[in-house]
This record gives sequence, C-alpha cells and structure tokens, in this order.
Amino acid sequence: MTRILGVLGLLAVLYAGLWLSSESGLSGRSLTSLANDQGRYGVVTLGAALVIITGGIDLSVGAVVGCAAVLFGTLTRDGLHPYPAALAVLLFGAGVGLANGLLVTRLKLQPFLVTLCGMFVFRGAARLVGTVVDQSQVTEAHPEFAGAMNALTYVLVGKDEKGALVFPAMFAWLLALAAAVGFFLHRTAYGRYWYAIGYNEQAARYAGVNVDRHRTVVYVVCSALAALGGLLLFLDSSTVQADSAGAGQELNAILGAVLGGCSLRGGEGTAVGMVLGAMVLPAIEKLVTFVGMGNRVIPVVIGLTLLIGTIVDELIRRRSRLRG
Repeated sequence: MTRILGVLGLLAVLYAGLWLSSESGLSGRSLTSLANDQGRYGVVTLGAALVIITGGIDLSVGAVVGCAAVLFGTLTRDGLHPYPAALAVLLFGAGVGLANGLLVTRLKLQPFLVTLCGMFVFRGAARLVGTVVDQSQVTEAHPEFAGAMNALTYVLVGKDEKGALVFPAMFAWLLALAAAVGFFLHRTAYGRYWYAIGYNEQAARYAGVNVDRHRTVVYVVCSALAALGGLLLFLDSSTVQADSAGAGQELNAILGAVLGGCSLRGGEGTAVGMVLGAMVLPAIEKLVTFVGMGNRVIPVVIGLTLLIGTIVDELIRRRSRLRG
C-alpha cells in the first residue's frame, strides 16, 4: 500500500506540473493522447512485471516490440490480410517467449543473458525483415486492406479513418488486461504459485509447484504482450523504423514495474501498481516536452527514476525485515 500511495503522489505531482506548464491548462485532447501513450507502455509493462514477480528479467521486450511492428507492416504490405497478420505477430511473440522460457528452464541459462542475446537477435531480425514500413505502403499496395486496417486502428488504438484520436483505446486495453492479470494473480492458485516462485523458488519446488512450466508460461505471456505492443505501435504510428521501433522499451517496462511495486528480487507486485507505474514515464516525457527541455534529458530522467525506485524498494524491504 505504501508503494501504491507513493506512485499516486508522484503521478499527482506530474499532472500538476503538466497543468502548470501548459499555456492554457491540459486540454481533453492532450489528456486523451497521454492516456493512449500510457496504455501502450502499460501493455508491455504488464508482461515485464510478471516476469519480475517470478524472479526473472526480460531485456528482449523492446526488440520484440520493434520486430513485431516491422513484421506486421511487412506481412500486410506483402499481401497477408491484416487480421491473420495480427494473429501471426502475436504467435511470433508467444514463440519468442517459449524459446526464452525453455532456454532459462531447460538449459538453466541466466535470464539476463538469454534475454540480452534476444535483444540483439530480434533487433537484427527487424532490420532483416524491413528497414522502414508505414501504413501508406500497405494501403497503396493493397487498397482492399484499407477497411480492415481502419477497423484494427479504431478498435486497438482509438483513431478514426483520418488518423484523429477519438478515444484512448490503448488505455482501455491496458485496464482490461490489467484486470485479467489482477484476477489471475490474486484470485487463482496459479497466481499464488508465481509469487511463491519469485519469493523462494526452492520452497516452491518442495511444495510441489512445477517451477519450470510456470516460468515458461510467464515468458510466453511477456513476449506475447510485447508483440501486442509492437502491433499497437505500428497502428499508432505513420512510420516504423527497424532501428528505433521499441528502442528502450525494455528499460521503460522495468521502470514501470519497479515504480509500481514489483521487487527486482521477485515475489512482489500488484496489477494496480503495474498500471500506475506504467503511467509515470509517459507523463514525465510529456512534462519534459511541455517545459521545453528536449528529448535528450529523458534518458537521464529515466535512469534517475529507476535508481530512486530501486533504492526505495530496498529501503522498504529492510524496514519490513526489521518489523518482522
């Protein structure tokens, strides 16, 4: 609860700063746009947070986001209908997670090294699939796909045929997914298994939990959500570049999870905290833009915020031990 209140206070300060730094206060359009950005960040954060809860880490999610975005654009441009192309992208993400999970559980490789290698592999794969892809290439090559592309964009992103943002669909999807994650974590036995694995893996094994199977499932979910993030990125952007699409998303997702109360040592975290933590970075980026500091400051802010969040996490853990 302390962490939830802390991130709520941080968000309140950020929104107050946004209101004061804008010339005429935050408009409804600005808030809707910010909420949509928070939704896209949050979808990826949910998956990364689940891995962290089970005591793992996934550094490949940013590369999977970029590769999935480029893959969807390339598939549709080359003639695959957008609906099966979207399904293929999600299956691609699930396959990546399955590979990561098997390498970690069967070969007993370190999650950090496995997913770090995956980060380079899938960033390179994105460049091999296509350098630059945009929606105009798809509709020009296949005008018959325009209706399906517009429908996907409206349902998943909330934009109409002219590209105007109508409602924050991505934030709505984040809330729906977070509700499902929260129910699974807090209301099912399998969710309790995931907490147990992250808190004390050996004890979970002695209790009869199939740790390897559950860890693999978590990585599958994480990468599938990252692929969904890539699909959202493509539909939300006019152009996707293989070199930059999803760059830094792995750190943003870890930051959101840590700020939301997920301990990097595993065994802790809530769905509400994941959503609130994911909302912080887009608000910071918007505030930095409003005050005219430029994008060059954002990496510094991200690094300092992650460091502060880690320090706070450690202090809370020590305080809990002293009380116990």
